[in-house]
Amino acid sequence: MDLDSLISSLLPSWTSVAMLLSFFTYLGISGSILPGRIIPGVTLSDGTRLHYRCNGMLLLLLLVLSLGAAAGIDLVSPSAIADRGLELLSTTFIFSVFVTLILYLTGRQSRNQSSSLKPHVTGNLINDWWFGIQLNPQFIGMDLKFFFVRAGMMGWLLINLSVLAKCIQEGILSRSMIFYQLFCFLYILDYFFHEEYMTSTWDIIAERLGFMLVFGDLVWIPFTFSIQGWWLLSNRVDLTMAAVIANCLVFLIGYCVFRGANKQKHDFKKNSKALIWGRPPKVIGGKLLASGYWGIARHCNYLGDLLVALSFSLPCGLSSPVPYFYPIYLLILLIWRERRDEARCAEKYKEIWAEYRKLVPWRILPYVY
Repeated sequence: MDLDSLISSLLPSWTSVAMLLSFFTYLGISGSILPGRIIPGVTLSDGTRLHYRCNGMLLLLLLVLSLGAAAGIDLVSPSAIADRGLELLSTTFIFSVFVTLILYLTGRQSRNQSSSLKPHVTGNLINDWWFGIQLNPQFIGMDLKFFFVRAGMMGWLLINLSVLAKCIQEGILSRSMIFYQLFCFLYILDYFFHEEYMTSTWDIIAERLGFMLVFGDLVWIPFTFSIQGWWLLSNRVDLTMAAVIANCLVFLIGYCVFRGANKQKHDFKKNSKALIWGRPPKVIGGKLLASGYWGIARHCNYLGDLLVALSFSLPCGLSSPVPYFYPIYLLILLIWRERRDEARCAEKYKEIWAEYRKLVPWRILPYVY
């Protein structure tokens, strides 16, 4: 593709705008009216406690079934997203900047009207734009952070399914594509099955909603996480049976560590006496869990996430570094986030955190880091 064709492909169209707005409208309306468990979130640093309607699985299934039915009667092309990938990318990026600008302006207005500023508010324009001013901004009763993560995860699946449809249309479906699609599908399905666990994650309880999260949820998750699918659309990889078995093991181990660690922390926050691996939990200072995965490494869930990310790239083989962009990026991001989380916990828990660090010296990977 030459430069002119690339620029032309990146230009947003009214069709891409309509596709994006239809997607967000569906999520906003359906997420508010469809039945789902109401989950109380953890108490936030500002003392508030939000409640979340966890009906993401139902939303996802209805969306996929509706699009499948529409494709079956030729109302939409199953490969529409894959055909307009670059223009949807630029459209979503512009939308992210627009949303961030609104969040920044409303946050500044709210801060100026407040008589007492929170200590975390820096007053630095770049920092406030990037990380945000408000912790959990709401729009018509929806927590925007929860909404954007949900949109990103569903968008990722829709992109993958469209790429899969294009492979089938062109007769180039490979074993590599099948395994990549399967791992991503299971991961995304699991996310929505355990959607309530999201309410106690770092993103929801600690990160402020600025460009970093908006761009990350709406652009980075769907378009970067699917980079392996885009690559396999143009490159055929023939996997040996040994490679398939190894790839499956990496995914299963990563999934068990990731999901198990997050479940243990979530259950502990709901009930500090809940059994961990069949035994009463070991708790430091009555606050910090030091049992199960959290007795192995202080951020063991990051290790699981990294292994799962690697399993998405392994079906692409080793001929190019491009499909490995996502796990490499995630490694850098999680180390950076782990350092920030360590500093936050040290300030919050003080001597309790120091005791926990002595008991669990490893940050992410035992005996390595």
